[in-house]
Amino acid sequence: MNHSLPWPLTVYRLGTSALTPFIGGLLAWRMRKGKEDRTRGGERRGYPGRERPPGRLAWMHGASVGETISLLPIVERLTRQGFTVLVTSGTVTSARMLAERLPTRALHQFVPLDVMRFMRRFLDHWQPDLVLIAESEIWPNALAEIRRREIPALLLNARMSERSFRRWQRVPKTASGVLRLFDLCLAQSEADGERLERLGAPRVVVAGNIKYDAPAPPANPATVATLSAMIGERPVWLAASTHSGEEDLVLRAHRMLMREHPGLLTIIVPRHPERGPEIAGIASAAGLASSLRSLGDLPSRGDDVHIGDTIGELGLFYRLAPLAFIGGSLVPRGGQNPIEPAKLGATIIHGPHVHNFTNVYQALDTPNGDGISGACPVSDSRTLAGAVHALFEEPAHARAMARAAAQTTVSLGGAVDRTMQAITPYVMHMHLSGG
Repeated sequence: MNHSLPWPLTVYRLGTSALTPFIGGLLAWRMRKGKEDRTRGGERRGYPGRERPPGRLAWMHGASVGETISLLPIVERLTRQGFTVLVTSGTVTSARMLAERLPTRALHQFVPLDVMRFMRRFLDHWQPDLVLIAESEIWPNALAEIRRREIPALLLNARMSERSFRRWQRVPKTASGVLRLFDLCLAQSEADGERLERLGAPRVVVAGNIKYDAPAPPANPATVATLSAMIGERPVWLAASTHSGEEDLVLRAHRMLMREHPGLLTIIVPRHPERGPEIAGIASAAGLASSLRSLGDLPSRGDDVHIGDTIGELGLFYRLAPLAFIGGSLVPRGGQNPIEPAKLGATIIHGPHVHNFTNVYQALDTPNGDGISGACPVSDSRTLAGAVHALFEEPAHARAMARAAAQTTVSLGGAVDRTMQAITPYVMHMHLSGG
């Protein structure tokens, strides 16, 4: 299993090693910005945060919240088979979410930076029997060291956009050199699989997008009941996972809607919770009263806007609002996953920028046999306000759209089962090897 690296990857390895003396300063800067956990900085250098449990261990990695949530069904199945599962991620938000949602026999560490010294330290301690990496987290030093140790490495839920494909085509030997470090690539779609094969991936299976099988986010029933009572009969809608520049558009829509819907409450849940105070300032400048969930505020009668600037409570807010605008789509960020609100019975509204989830939004926007689509596309604040108004006025139609969206999620599911079937030979090898 000896594979020589193309020269660009050799240069990459030397370059990352040369930058090692500056990494302490980089991590300190990120800690000041709240982007690193001050108590767990050693994990980013490969130092373990705890002892390795005995027995067989699978290492699974997802970059941030979306990727790690999508891995949870596979984590649960592997732990039920008796494996310990180490889940790594690179964001503070994902770490907090995983602390609440990982099953027994699963644990979290921050992923080491892709420096050979750090990665060797990490692998020396954890000694994984199998490595499963989500989507497009392709780190050359990590993969090369995993291959050197003859540990099977699988790329799950792999995606390769047309833009990324064109970039990789400029360095074909480098692309094939990296992709050959995976024993198996499980692609999200036929198009992703074809691009991976053309770039040199040795074995590709199209399994579908496991994000479509992700469980609906949980919520505390008592908290749902408390906030529902606070909201009462007020008309309420949700702007979920919003990005910078989008809240202005949402608040403009709110002001348009206030005329026809007195007492309107708009709930905004930013993609990055630390932006809560900034959004409160935007609301204040627009003459709107707001409250912040992070301060323990409840949506009082005098609030026009309630800002859900906390981690892990999106499931709560989806349950409070019958209409959900999915953010990252009125600004060019590619949209966010609409599967979770669809599973929770929300009526979905989205903007035009949904290229990160093209297939699912196309399916939602396509009318079913009754002529009902599972989502409502809009283009700006005015059409957003118009969509919310129309759905408030026609609750039966809104409920029919929500049912259509839920049916669409069922039709798109099954990727986790196909993924488990594809990785079964590697899992069986773990069983037979005895860890």
